[in-house]
Amino acid sequence: MTGRISRAAVLWLAPVFCIALSLFLGRYPISFSRVIGDMISGGSAGGNAYDSFIVWQLRLPRAVMGAFVGAALAVSGTAFQGVFRNPLVNSGILGVSNGAGFGAALAIVAFGGGIYIYGFAFLFAILAVVLAYLAGRIYDSAPNVTLVLGGVVISSFFTALTSILRYIADPYSQLPSITFWFMGSLASSSYQQFVALIPIVAGMGMIYVSRWRINALSMGEKEAIALGVNTKLYKILIVGGATLATAGAVCVSGVIGWVGLVIPHIGRMLAGNDNTRLVPVSISLGACFLVLIDIVARTITSSEIPIGILTALIGTPFFVFLLKKTKGGGWK
Repeated sequence: MTGRISRAAVLWLAPVFCIALSLFLGRYPISFSRVIGDMISGGSAGGNAYDSFIVWQLRLPRAVMGAFVGAALAVSGTAFQGVFRNPLVNSGILGVSNGAGFGAALAIVAFGGGIYIYGFAFLFAILAVVLAYLAGRIYDSAPNVTLVLGGVVISSFFTALTSILRYIADPYSQLPSITFWFMGSLASSSYQQFVALIPIVAGMGMIYVSRWRINALSMGEKEAIALGVNTKLYKILIVGGATLATAGAVCVSGVIGWVGLVIPHIGRMLAGNDNTRLVPVSISLGACFLVLIDIVARTITSSEIPIGILTALIGTPFFVFLLKKTKGGGWK
């Protein structure tokens, strides 16, 4: 019992530690004592107001948002890999990222961006999954396969629509905004964006309460039914939760790839294939990973590196390693 409590404490405290660490690190140096003083006093104890602004209004909301985005992408990837019984799928498999990308691009071209980006990105991310589901129902013999194929088709469709918007966008103002959004970043994080935590937390909660059913679904349809699992209900619940969490994450951070692929496999190396343990491990690892990567992105050079670039640099060699390990054979 003590061992379980200590492991659980590590899982939930690790993201808190990473968030706290991010408050001390950045291009603008702030002393350890100043950060501690600002956190204890809420930034109201006098001293340098600029330091307090950086800690409370820039670094803290950015770190918190990064933790939730990383957790959402990682646990969504875990859920998709379990339900679809494929270790090479990720949280964007059903067209969520491409749908959100089109929504963001449409908001930039039609309304100049701003707060419209978040609403349009979220709505089109959900719409992409609905269309992928409808496309997958056309041929009903292998639901998992047809749903993934539907996602591929819808992703390509939204990619084409986004290319049209890029073609007609103003090359001096709108096109750079679209390009940077697709690179992914937490630079615009603020407390106003915390409304996106509602679908993120709701989606992760749906996955968390259904985590042992992912074990049953990963065994196959017949085996899950034999174990008494309502496969249709829990597929909708798990896929819907993963979609909701991913859509909420993507609408505030842009397209950040590879997290939903890399983190679940690192989690399996640590916790095994049992999703009752793997899901919380993925949440913790995803949160820590993205917060730490974001620290690197904003400190390694004088100008901030889009976080999607760094995750791709890490994810690409890991994906090659994964292909070599699985050798196209699915679960091992």
